[in-house]
Amino acid sequence: MPPSPIASPPPARERTRQLRRVALSGLLGTAVEFYDFLVYGTVAALVFGDLFFPGTDPAVATIAAFGAFAAGYVARPLGGVVFGHFGDRLGRKSMLLLTMGLMGGASFLIGLLPTYDTIGVWAPVLLITLRVVQGVAIGGEWGGATLMVVEHAGERRRGLWSSFTQMGAPLGSLLSSLVVTLVVALPRDQFTAWGWRVPFLLGVVLLGVGLFVRLKVVESPLFAAVRKDRAEARLPVLDVLRRPRPLLLACGVGIGAFTAQSLLTSYLIAYATGIGYTRPQVLTALTVSACVALVVLPAASALSDRAGRRPVVLAGAVACAALAFPVLALVDSRSPGLLILAVVLGHGIAQSVMYGPLGALLTEMFGTRVRYTGASLGYQGATLVGAGFSPMIAGSLVAAHGGSGTPVALLLCGGAAITALTLLFLRETHTDPLTEPAPAGHRAPAKEDVPS
Repeated sequence: MPPSPIASPPPARERTRQLRRVALSGLLGTAVEFYDFLVYGTVAALVFGDLFFPGTDPAVATIAAFGAFAAGYVARPLGGVVFGHFGDRLGRKSMLLLTMGLMGGASFLIGLLPTYDTIGVWAPVLLITLRVVQGVAIGGEWGGATLMVVEHAGERRRGLWSSFTQMGAPLGSLLSSLVVTLVVALPRDQFTAWGWRVPFLLGVVLLGVGLFVRLKVVESPLFAAVRKDRAEARLPVLDVLRRPRPLLLACGVGIGAFTAQSLLTSYLIAYATGIGYTRPQVLTALTVSACVALVVLPAASALSDRAGRRPVVLAGAVACAALAFPVLALVDSRSPGLLILAVVLGHGIAQSVMYGPLGALLTEMFGTRVRYTGASLGYQGATLVGAGFSPMIAGSLVAAHGGSGTPVALLLCGGAAITALTLLFLRETHTDPLTEPAPAGHRAPAKEDVPS
């Protein structure tokens, strides 16, 4: 006997259920990404210079530890190419399972690494190798997770739904700050001996939850239509590079957000502790900022559905540049309360307003056939330039200027200026149908992006 109509949920209800599941999957995937990367950034600032790069000046050791931090970012574009290619050819879901597994697995192995005192030069070599694996995995994670949400969301409220993926950043930051706060409360010798490993090892719990949710996600309906028509791009990266303007604009528009994210989280720990703040005080500021960002991100993303992506991102860039020197002045006050205010203003609000709409914006800039590759390369190119080298450059400039935070403020202003200038060359995309994309920066759709 055939099932009654009541037994099967209406298609609209099923689509809504899948959209919520995809949004949760994107949230957890990005949370794993940022948890692992920010745990590394935090621990690198605290002890990795001594554990993996000993025998050098403390400032040089810190710069070397952040050099390993940058290695993960250098590998990201490679991940964007590799996972973008197979994501555009074979499907989004399988690539997202693989990227999450690689990311969490590499982080877990970092928690098991012997230090320089145990195996000598192989310790930093293995550390950098695992950072590269993390970078490759993350190179394919964000683009796939975001476009899965946007492609499931359809034409309405794409910004709001994509904000779930963006919210994984402060959620990962919040979780990493809470875990690290607990372990830094250990006596210094215990934290150096084994406590620093705990945050890396605990990440496997978040990984398990994320994989469980992601296994239940269905393939993107837009990609399924491309697959049904056998219209997949043969070499997506060549199609993207053949008309590089959208890719370059995607890289440029994200630089401000990632410069601010990196300087006001990972680097801030080293800078603030260097001028007298305790580690718990800095981590408390980061925790409060992450809580604020969890509210600001969806608000800014939802606003971009109404006002447009460009004006919202521009407002964040202007706010970041305007607040750069006041934020550093508040940090330099050496007041724990003002430190919290500084991080909330700079990261929790200004950076979040810039970052929130990027998920929908970058996804809308590329056609379905090359969207995984294009969005991933654009995003990871921005992280490489904006976040990958910022802590190392900031550390070098601050050391060269006698500990002054002025170079940090100038870097924040520079990143925001690049984002603002890029927006001048971008057209608005929030009303574009995803099924007939017109890549931003072009007057007409690229031939390879027009659906068959």
